[in-house]
Amino acid sequence: MSSNINESTKLYLREMKLPGMLAVLNELTSSAEKQNWSYSTFINQLCEHEHEVRKNRKLELLIKRSNLPDGKTLATLNDQYLSLQIQRTMASLLEGNFVERAENVLAFGLPGRGKTHFLAALARELIFSHQYSVLFTPTYKLVQQLLRAKENNRLDRELKKLEKIDIIIIDDLGYVEHSQEEMEVFFTFLAERYERKSLMISSNLTFSNWDKIFKNKMTAMAAVDRLVHHSVILEFDGESIRSKVAAKRRTLTDNNQSQKEANID
Repeated sequence: MSSNINESTKLYLREMKLPGMLAVLNELTSSAEKQNWSYSTFINQLCEHEHEVRKNRKLELLIKRSNLPDGKTLATLNDQYLSLQIQRTMASLLEGNFVERAENVLAFGLPGRGKTHFLAALARELIFSHQYSVLFTPTYKLVQQLLRAKENNRLDRELKKLEKIDIIIIDDLGYVEHSQEEMEVFFTFLAERYERKSLMISSNLTFSNWDKIFKNKMTAMAAVDRLVHHSVILEFDGESIRSKVAAKRRTLTDNNQSQKEANID
């Protein structure tokens, strides 16, 4: 009797696209019969498995669509190279409240200080803990995307599409020089996102030098005003992390080589 019921139930589950329930139906049916579960317990177990499958599938899709760089995770972020203030701020940012408030995270510092790794690791954790949608993009790619949309008379559509993303990470603002037209569409993007959704931005240029980015002091001031109004500002100073890591590796290599030579002698 239960075998026939399961076969018909499997058909319904396939048609209703409930893969989690389908995968464990036989196992849970057997457990329910052996342990004399109530109907509510059996249904609850089925729903839990379906929920878990859907959650994992959503997380996989969010990670894939985020374009986050591989390897830049919280586990690989060496916090000994970060200031105490940044370490403390990370704990607060991981709660995700700033996203709900549409606040920004602005990371400043010279190349190699860990800005990109920090923002990417933070965003990845927020995907898993809060299921936020994220997009990581170098500044030049976003600017080109917006400019193409404007040239094709679909800038409004593109901005609305981007507005659906909870967190957009704009990497290396100011690293590549852009034209006046490119910066105009970029400013439009910033203005449209203001107080609506969160941005994370890494830049090697302080605010006082942003007129070099926007080609115009007034536009630069307007952009800074919007970004700073609701934001967390982090300064990544000190020596280049990449240089520190490279020096540490050289030291280890030299020590190993010296040890080998000593053993030979």
